[in-house]
Amino acid sequence: MGNEASHQAIVGQQFGQRANAYLTSQVHAEGGDLDELVRLAAGHRPASALDLGCGGGHVAYRLASLVGEMHASDLSEAMVATVSAEAKRRGLDNVIAERAAVERLPYADRTFDMVVTRYSAHHWHDFSAGLSQARRVLKPDGLAVFIDVVSPGNPLLDTWFQTLELLRDPSHVYNRSEAEWREAVETAGFRPDGVSHFKLRLDFASWIGRMRTPDAHVAAIRSLQALAAREVVEHFQFEADGSFTIDSMLLVARPA
Repeated sequence: MGNEASHQAIVGQQFGQRANAYLTSQVHAEGGDLDELVRLAAGHRPASALDLGCGGGHVAYRLASLVGEMHASDLSEAMVATVSAEAKRRGLDNVIAERAAVERLPYADRTFDMVVTRYSAHHWHDFSAGLSQARRVLKPDGLAVFIDVVSPGNPLLDTWFQTLELLRDPSHVYNRSEAEWREAVETAGFRPDGVSHFKLRLDFASWIGRMRTPDAHVAAIRSLQALAAREVVEHFQFEADGSFTIDSMLLVARPA
């Protein structure tokens, strides 16, 4: 039993078939984190920027007017094609969508004034390599912004969170805590320079719909939610229809 495909192939399959769902996803198209990202970019005024794991391209669309050249990279060819088409439809001629794995970026050292990743890093096959590549392609005076959902940092809650994520999406790797993020970016050669926290409510129907989660896995998620301890229910704010709330983080960092 099992799948002979590599993890990166599974990621490509999962998201390639669902590119339009991520383009139209309200969770991904909106949020206070995106608003804060825009404020950061407006203050930095980058001539060039890179979004790692661009998904539906929402970072690129929001930053395009503030950046000279906006690169959006993703492992999925379908995502890249979707972003290219949507950028053209919106008249964003400076958005360049390219297929690339975060662990092997096809850019020269010190290419970008700003590097961003949003809701992508928990899928990366090699998290440390991805951060190292981000550091390599960022200019010495550049700005890095890492946005992702974060683990509560509590073993009980973390086990629940990772389990729900994996049942929903087999390309999931690991949601890190804020402490783990800070340690990792420092190891990669960054200096953390501020963090913001957000609450993210996930509507259950659209959450599983985006990934076309198999019925058996949906049933398993709902069964687990029904058996959850009080501490778990309270933390994730489980609702009657399965919707729940998680934590996300925007971490600003600069080259050390």
